[in-house]
Amino acid sequence: MKYIFIVQGEGRGHLTQAISLFHILKEQGHTISHVIVGKSKRRQIPDFFLKQISIPITQLESPNFVTDGKNKSVNISATLITNFRRFRIFLTSINQIDKIVKKDQPDAVINFYDFLGGLYFLLKRPNVKHFALAHQFLLNHSEFEFPKGRIYDKFSLLNGNRLAAYGADKILALSFNKMEDEPKKRLYVVPPLLREKVKTQEIKTKPDDHFLVYMVNHGYSEEVMKFHEKNLEIPLHCFWDKRDEPEELKIDDTLTFHQLNDEKFIRLMANCKGYLTTAGFESVCEAMYLGKPILMVPVAGHYEQACNALDATKAGAGVSSKNFDLEILLDYLPKHKEVGKAFRDWCEMASKEFTEKLT
Repeated sequence: MKYIFIVQGEGRGHLTQAISLFHILKEQGHTISHVIVGKSKRRQIPDFFLKQISIPITQLESPNFVTDGKNKSVNISATLITNFRRFRIFLTSINQIDKIVKKDQPDAVINFYDFLGGLYFLLKRPNVKHFALAHQFLLNHSEFEFPKGRIYDKFSLLNGNRLAAYGADKILALSFNKMEDEPKKRLYVVPPLLREKVKTQEIKTKPDDHFLVYMVNHGYSEEVMKFHEKNLEIPLHCFWDKRDEPEELKIDDTLTFHQLNDEKFIRLMANCKGYLTTAGFESVCEAMYLGKPILMVPVAGHYEQACNALDATKAGAGVSSKNFDLEILLDYLPKHKEVGKAFRDWCEMASKEFTEKLT
């Protein structure tokens, strides 16, 4: 079969999932003719993605979240208003997708949770299969447990799911655990899509002394700095996306900030004592696969991440908090129970599961 990918460029998770599926499909003899990435002014497409995808890549303006002035929490009202005002720009993007699809004539489009994909199928109604793929779709499962309260946020996210999956022949929900499919909803539960670099990464018998920190929004660096000032003896490696900083910003002997670097990130994760991150699905999966205890801090106002944190905690990944406070992770370490083996077995089923379902 021939596929076109449409990938949300916000954060790193959807991009790494697309890389993994790209290689799985190619190994099975399928063709991916084009990758379309939704972009925004707030994010740059990382070099590791551009290097891994050896086919034409088109970047298009796409709806994205708007954060507060400190670049920490999601501002829902500003997000809705800003994206509504830019709707004409998004229509131009949809028309560009239509041109690419008509030129390439794929058998199917795989949409990695970019709203442009849903809008494209809503407005253009192309005669091509649509597969919608994301962890967010697990929220549609009848057995998914939601955080208490926040009814409006739940309603908004489920409606976002409807838009992203509009017209989908199958909705593929990435999950920490195996769950029953729900064909009446067109919903199929699949393993995480982890890159081979994670699966083949060498892990030392005894981990190094450092902790790894990943922050989608660089405003959390303030909280990291406060912890560091009180705990100078604990080595920290932090990854952020602050564009005006160098590739590696070394504050002192035990605190270094890094720009996103695929190989460096995985290497430091494989041999860290523990991992502190916002509650994005992909990096939590990578840490679980490598057997690392995790402290998850959902981005304020980001309901999806609150759901991720609850789901991952139930799966045994670690503990969640509202603050980037490494003390919480230090307290949790003696209580952590290894779940890596069962999780790795589930992840190893990815190639088989996706080969069967993407037809």
